[in-house]
Amino acid sequence: MNINSVYLFVKPEYVKVKLPSGNTYLKVKEAIKGRELVTVCEEARCPNVAECWGSGTATFMVMGPVCTRGCRFCSVTHGKPAPLDPLEPEKVAMAVRQMKLSYVVITSVDRDDLPDFGANHFSNVIREVKRVGAKVEVLIPDFQGRKDLINIIVEAAPTVIGHNIETVRRLTPKIRDPRAGYEQSLSVLKYIKDKNRDSITKSSIMLGLGETDDEVIATMRDLRAIGVNILTIGQYLRPSRMQVAVAEYSPVERFERLKDVAYDMGFSYVASGPLVRSSYRALEAWLSRFNDNSGGEYD
Repeated sequence: MNINSVYLFVKPEYVKVKLPSGNTYLKVKEAIKGRELVTVCEEARCPNVAECWGSGTATFMVMGPVCTRGCRFCSVTHGKPAPLDPLEPEKVAMAVRQMKLSYVVITSVDRDDLPDFGANHFSNVIREVKRVGAKVEVLIPDFQGRKDLINIIVEAAPTVIGHNIETVRRLTPKIRDPRAGYEQSLSVLKYIKDKNRDSITKSSIMLGLGETDDEVIATMRDLRAIGVNILTIGQYLRPSRMQVAVAEYSPVERFERLKDVAYDMGFSYVASGPLVRSSYRALEAWLSRFNDNSGGEYD
């Protein structure tokens, strides 16, 4: 198959995801809903919710369920958010303790309506969760590229700091909100490494939006050049008719081939597959640092 060939447009079997069920799943759901918390698992309609919740893990989404941006791939509600819940950091920490989690992923909506874009609130969540003994991975917004706000997150010392590039350079203006940007995302990830060389950084790329393999490889090269350690690659699945349509469904072989290329570039851990999402097997990815043989300026 030519590296830039067109892929499938017929829905493959992997689109058919098992419905969530089981006692552990229900307990996790109860713990989250009982404290009026939000998870990206539900809000973003993640296809792995059954697997992750069934194993007793979850990705919490803080600062509310309403995002101030309107990326064309995202199913999270867009509009004017409510005020922040000052008790949310404690609520998240209590849920983590109840669920007996040792590794937690925290993400958030964009809060461009706030003077600090929510950086201090996000930092408070990190610190509260760490107090109950859990390691914290974060998936952060770009904070409009402001270094003073990125510093607030870095100084809270999460175990892994993720920020998603989402798609290739050419498609970024068509897919992401105008306030986001390819170069801005790269600058955020680079600054985290510049601020703390030991930070473990992570990013994610979606396939199925019309990108070529050459463009994906160029994006991976850009991420690796600024020291990104962990990479996830997944298939874009249209959450509803309100989001941009899928351009193509990629075969599993494409994900495997790109994973091999990424490892050759020096990423310490690569999760690549149709249903892979940013927080997929997050603990496993973090543990990969013990066998990090990646090369490059930052490692």
